[in-house]
Amino acid sequence: MRKSRFVNCIGFDDCPFPRGFKGDVKIVASVFASLRFDGLLIGKIRKDGINSTKRVIELVKESKFYNHANILMFQGVAFGGFNVIDAKKISKELKIPVLIVSRKEPDYQRIKRALIEKVPGGVRKWKLIEQLGPMEPCNNCFIQRVNIPFSEAKEIMDFFTVHGNIPEPLRVSHIIATAIEKGISRGRV
Repeated sequence: MRKSRFVNCIGFDDCPFPRGFKGDVKIVASVFASLRFDGLLIGKIRKDGINSTKRVIELVKESKFYNHANILMFQGVAFGGFNVIDAKKISKELKIPVLIVSRKEPDYQRIKRALIEKVPGGVRKWKLIEQLGPMEPCNNCFIQRVNIPFSEAKEIMDFFTVHGNIPEPLRVSHIIATAIEKGISRGRV
């Protein structure tokens, strides 16, 4: 396998929170230069809010890693419950392709129903999810991608997936996010 040109990656995940929680949820982004963990970004978004896109753009742009990053990865399309990212806007504003990764294929009908029936601004949030199209199987995960062809997305998944099924930038972000909130890392990504 040839080495992917996308080797400077920032991978985002959110911190866990208890059922019924209201308020801000921390997000964690692990920065990788090739397979070396190179840095960390931590921010906050509102649970079920609308500020995740803005916060991601700010975190990346204001970091010393922005000029080197050439791929952004997200553990799912929403943080803090249903604070749905606008992946196309993030990619356009930062001029960096986006790869959304999920261990299993989402139940879109259930998500749509929950958004529209229970979440303020749910129709708009559903449109953000819908505009990305269905998730595609890739290795042992599912992906959505913005401004990157499937062949390169697969190369990225192959390159960064070293331990288990999840790419290292997301796996490390998940470990750190869990430890921040629970005091110890555990659980599957």
